[in-house]
Amino acid sequence: MLPRRVYVAHLVEAFTLGSLLIACSLALGTIGYRHLEHLRWIDAVYSASMILTGMGPATPPATSGGKLFATCYALYSGVVFLSAVALMITPVFRRIVHRLHLDMHEQGDNQTPQAPPN
Repeated sequence: MLPRRVYVAHLVEAFTLGSLLIACSLALGTIGYRHLEHLRWIDAVYSASMILTGMGPATPPATSGGKLFATCYALYSGVVFLSAVALMITPVFRRIVHRLHLDMHEQGDNQTPQAPPN
């Protein structure tokens, strides 16, 4: 199993990458809503964050371009948000699996082999 220092470094790296992916996706959605729906910046951020987290649109799009953007952004967001969360929790699950595997391996080493019953 990895030393704690390396494990913490993996956690920090995964959290940083996941956060960066979410931040870039939020920026993409904010700019899209700002330019296609002509929303104020705060409303564009709010609408983009609501779609990104899967809550649905804050306000229904009024333009055809806004509707197409909202559709594409919602499909993109569903995949990206789940991927970012998975990326962030991967080091934790990997450590758990390694620990369980080591425990099972150690238990198997302590047992003496037995002949199969006839």
